[in-house]
Amino acid sequence: MQYFLLVLLACPSPLSAPPALHTCQGLAPCLPEEGQVNTSGPRLWLATLRPASSSSAAMDRIFSALLLSFLLLLQSYGVRGAPPQQRGTLCRTKPTDLVFVIDSSRSVRPHEFEKVKVFMSRVIEGLDVGPNSTRVGVINYASAVKNEFSLKTYQTKAGLLQAVRRIEPLSTGTMTGLAIQFAISRAFSDSEGARVRSPNFNKVAIVVTDGRPQDGVQDVSARARAAGIEIFAIGVGRVDMHTLRQIASEPLDDHVDYVESYSVIEKLTHKFQEAFCVVSDLCATGDHDCEQICISTPGAYKCACKEGFTLNGDGKTCSACSGGSGSALDLVFLIDGSKSVRPENFELVKKFINQIVDSLEVSDKQAQVGLVQYSSSVRQEFPLGQFKNKKDIKAAVKKMAYMEKGTMTGQALKYLIDSSFSIINGARPGVPKVGIVFTDGRSQDYITDAAKKAKDLGFRMFAVGVGNAVEDELREIASEPVAEHYFYTADFRTISKIGKKLQMKICIEEDPCECKSIVKFQTKVEDLINSLQQ
Repeated sequence: MQYFLLVLLACPSPLSAPPALHTCQGLAPCLPEEGQVNTSGPRLWLATLRPASSSSAAMDRIFSALLLSFLLLLQSYGVRGAPPQQRGTLCRTKPTDLVFVIDSSRSVRPHEFEKVKVFMSRVIEGLDVGPNSTRVGVINYASAVKNEFSLKTYQTKAGLLQAVRRIEPLSTGTMTGLAIQFAISRAFSDSEGARVRSPNFNKVAIVVTDGRPQDGVQDVSARARAAGIEIFAIGVGRVDMHTLRQIASEPLDDHVDYVESYSVIEKLTHKFQEAFCVVSDLCATGDHDCEQICISTPGAYKCACKEGFTLNGDGKTCSACSGGSGSALDLVFLIDGSKSVRPENFELVKKFINQIVDSLEVSDKQAQVGLVQYSSSVRQEFPLGQFKNKKDIKAAVKKMAYMEKGTMTGQALKYLIDSSFSIINGARPGVPKVGIVFTDGRSQDYITDAAKKAKDLGFRMFAVGVGNAVEDELREIASEPVAEHYFYTADFRTISKIGKKLQMKICIEEDPCECKSIVKFQTKVEDLINSLQQ
């Protein structure tokens, strides 16, 4: 029997979106990566966005799709408020002994603790609860440990949900190691309803915390993992990330999550619902990367192509022709460098920028890239056309220094209009203009007039928000249709594989060769994103 310990620390994560079937002209139907299932642990979900339709040339639309793919890579699966995906007969939860280990120390305010209870309730709602399926217990800790209820206490979902609503915070210290030891010796014991270790059952602990523990966690967490307990660690706010990594099971990318605040912790719900989901037909659930045809085999799948197409070396995508070149486009990144971003996340933003640069054909006749950073003031890192190749652009991005301070998004938008897209700063007449605004918080100045003017001038504006970004402001910045031009994610790591959904929508009326160029781009971005998770 495998044991799972769920350690909840303060950090951000994602949700999901509805499946759809899209078709490229000359390419066979491709299923987006919706409703993905992972039997070995939580997965990362990727989202992509699609630019507004226009009368621009075909390759312009393709490039816009590439940019949108990047933006949507930042989006959690379904973070725009889509309801959790309904479970069908193909998705059932594997019998699990699940224990929540919840930090309610004095740093967790009462209204924040309520958010943790909502998160637990949402996860429980997605489980098959019963004596022969999933059993749930909750450990509440601060300076001491309180066993709120054990694995044997409630055998129905309704009983569990009522019990969670009654939990009150302890509001003292942070003895995370003591709580994990309690989980090993008490919560996962036979006397408290834990089942005998068996391949047919999982034992999982979810640890949620928002601070640095006052005791050691490394040794006790190692003992828990050795006992067969799989541990997920969720960190919130100013949590110590090193502590989360000491607690969590391997691979750490799957078992460590971070959210900026408790207000977004609920967005981790879908991840854990999928982590506990078990299916036999992976193709039927969309849990695959096949561009055209998915063929199910017992517990696995393989990809195939329609007649007239050949399977590429990656075993997933299909080729109809060789083609795909860049289109003329002036692209400016407008990057929030305020102090709330934090240095480690600012480095991730720089990596994302360079991933997009890698996908472009940079030259005087094709793509030009400019970069602006803002905080309490605005600083042009480099204008359009200053660098003539990808290597120089990427080097300049890497050298960009973090500004910190405030968040003057309105001032930055005005600079984009007045300076970044001006001829004197390298913009080319008649070439499509694209602005990508990246922010992690509420603007400290007025954005409405500048946001409207940018769109009135014909600039295609994408708004990407992370963490505490205000979604109303993102919508105000984004071009029409707004739903396709603004994206929000609670965490930089909450990336899934919905990218192909955008790519196929963009391809609908395109030449197969042009469609293939997007497929190639998407594959490249996904590979880069996977490496970024490290």
